[in-house]
Amino acid sequence: MQYVSNIEIKRPIWQTIAILVLSFWLSASLILDWIIMPTLYVSGMMTESGFATAGYLIFWNFNRIELLSAAIILTSFLVLTKTKQMTANSRNSLAIIFAVILLAVPAIYTYFLSPQMCATGINLNLFASATEIPATMDILHGGYWVLEAIKLVVGGTLLGWCWKQ
Repeated sequence: MQYVSNIEIKRPIWQTIAILVLSFWLSASLILDWIIMPTLYVSGMMTESGFATAGYLIFWNFNRIELLSAAIILTSFLVLTKTKQMTANSRNSLAIIFAVILLAVPAIYTYFLSPQMCATGINLNLFASATEIPATMDILHGGYWVLEAIKLVVGGTLLGWCWKQ
């Protein structure tokens, strides 16, 4: 007996790529923000002298992955718009703007926030026994969380649009 399936995938390849990359990126961000960093904070690593360096190494790698993901997402939406495979015309320009925002967020992380946080948190006094978290670190963390919320809202919106089409 032979079964023939007539189910076809009607989703363009660039739309599938956008869905996969957005899903990977947003889930990795949530894991980093809600599991890894709170675990390090609760374990007391933020008061250790090498935490700024360790945090910078973690975020240095992750920020590069975010930049690559954002570039792939922007490319996929540009291709989808150019080939007219996205259905709603008013959404096309908004999707491109959202993809550019998604590229700007990790660029700010990579080239401004992570180096500033590392420079602020690094312990340059070898003889100091206890280190305190500087007040400017709270401002930088606040900026990080605002950008993270923007990234999750914009990325979730784009993921929803891709999934519905």
